[in-house]
Amino acid sequence: MSAHARTALRPPANTLAEHVTRTLGLAAPVIVARCGMLVMVTADTIMTGHAGASELAYLGISFSPHIAMLVIGIGLLTGVVVLVSQADGAGHQRTCGQIFWVGLANAVVLGTIWALVMTQGEAILHLFGQSDDLARGGGRALGMFAWGMPAIYAYIAAAMFLEGIGRTRPGMFVMIGANVVNVGLNWVLIYGNLGFEADGAAGAVLATSLTRWVMLAAVLAYVFTMADRDHYGLFHRIEKPLRLQLRFLKLGAPMALSYTAETTAFMAITMMAGIMGALQVAAFQATMNVVAFCFMVAIGMATATSVRVGNAVGRRDPRGLRMAGWTGTGLIAIAMALLAAVVTIWETPISAIYSSDAGVQGLILASLAVVTFLLLADGLQAVLVGALRGAADVWPTTLIGFFSFWVVMVPCAWLLGPHLGGGLPGLFWGEVIGAFVAAVLLAIRFHIISKRPIAPA
Repeated sequence: MSAHARTALRPPANTLAEHVTRTLGLAAPVIVARCGMLVMVTADTIMTGHAGASELAYLGISFSPHIAMLVIGIGLLTGVVVLVSQADGAGHQRTCGQIFWVGLANAVVLGTIWALVMTQGEAILHLFGQSDDLARGGGRALGMFAWGMPAIYAYIAAAMFLEGIGRTRPGMFVMIGANVVNVGLNWVLIYGNLGFEADGAAGAVLATSLTRWVMLAAVLAYVFTMADRDHYGLFHRIEKPLRLQLRFLKLGAPMALSYTAETTAFMAITMMAGIMGALQVAAFQATMNVVAFCFMVAIGMATATSVRVGNAVGRRDPRGLRMAGWTGTGLIAIAMALLAAVVTIWETPISAIYSSDAGVQGLILASLAVVTFLLLADGLQAVLVGALRGAADVWPTTLIGFFSFWVVMVPCAWLLGPHLGGGLPGLFWGEVIGAFVAAVLLAIRFHIISKRPIAPA
């Protein structure tokens, strides 16, 4: 290793306090940025909910397949943050820019493919057994998501590049501005202000798609004008692009499968709610929005944990790897317990935020009583996935996810929900069981790999 590379290494943390400080320093802006992404969804959900229960149902039933498609791409693009953090930790900064371009190319291609699939939204929802009304309204909304898919994927690739080199604040500021844009467009397109036709759920989704292009323009402007862009090799020729693409797919493909197993399992449960009726799926969408909002804290902590584990792998620091993983796990346990307490205390006002329909509010309240147990389990499994992802331990993580979500969670949700008449709370109890199984198995896996010799991806 050259002298320059040695000085560029990310130095290890020496104490628990330093591990906590570094993890929180990375996690906090990511949490704000991810929460900002969920604030957009929350604004869509709340504003659409006040346009009518049927419009909220259309949004909810369209959102599930959209998220499934979106997260598959996010899993693939995870290769960006893993490879960049490992290269940065090893002092190979110029490789980071090359990884950025590979990730961006994959983002554009996959985003275009999914956009074409989403244009068949009504047929997709009919395939999942939804009624003609839900398939029509939800399918139209799903089609509106297509317009923003290349943009959101490209934005995620750029944001993951920045997160991999430890720059988490730009994404935070972009998301704050994006939310202002999204709410303004919602006001125009959902309710038909400024001479536009009121378009309910479809208008909310179109507003989100347009906002995603604004987000992409902002983050690319930052990346391409960084003072040290040459240091990170952003405009250098990509050396051995095929080899780099294969490394990218080696990490990203199994993570895409892992994310696919999780999100399609949740989509299957959403479809169970849709079969129960429009009010049930509206309440399920609102409750899952609360879960997702809290889950953004876990995503931020998982990203920080993944980057710190990746840095430790890059500098071949086994103690740093273990401390980074378990520090993130401990911090998320505390955070999710606090969030569960907040949801319990404020469950009645929360239900009123999402709908003025008394029937929908009652279903949300019953579901939130179970969600308090879900938050801890889901947070733990997310951060442990992040730790394993940073260590490039991808295939075992994928298999654990498939087992936990499809072999355990989906059957339990069906049994406790529609089959035994447990309604929406039964569906959520199935999610609780699956998430706890995942958390336990992932913790065991991280304990095993943290004892092994380090091998960068």
